[in-house]
Amino acid sequence: MKKTRRQDRDIPGPQSPWNEIAPGLWMGGHYWTDASGEIQPAVVGAEFDLVISLFTLDGHGPGYDTEHVIGEIPDGPLTPLQIRTVQRLARTVKTAMDGGLITLVRCHSGYNRSGLVVAQTLIDAGREPADAIDLVRRQRSPWALNNELFEDYLTTGLDVAALLADLSPRN
Repeated sequence: MKKTRRQDRDIPGPQSPWNEIAPGLWMGGHYWTDASGEIQPAVVGAEFDLVISLFTLDGHGPGYDTEHVIGEIPDGPLTPLQIRTVQRLARTVKTAMDGGLITLVRCHSGYNRSGLVVAQTLIDAGREPADAIDLVRRQRSPWALNNELFEDYLTTGLDVAALLADLSPRN
């Protein structure tokens, strides 16, 4: 598997495997930190109807009876195609929520990539970008969406962000 995680991990880990951001919409990761400070795996069983994974690890679920959509993206600058993937996943989550499905969006720690998709889902549902970002941080962690570029994508709008990313020089 290709590396998809940023290295600036001097921030505290999440205090729970996942948190409900809005009714039926949960955000989490593959790891969390318990009360004693130990890192624990977050393994999904049958708690959710749909799991969207932006990062995957063997043995972290979900179970075979749970729909699982994988759209791995990096925790860093996104290509236009990756931004379109975020938009597609956010639409998938919104459709699931509208249908009453309990949905988890997860990445490694449940801060940035999952925050990007969850916040975009909230924006698609009618929230202003700043309100969506604030709700994610209040419900998951103040450290959620600490990737400033992802916050910029949300406040600029993903359509515009995709166009601007397409103009960026290639390395």
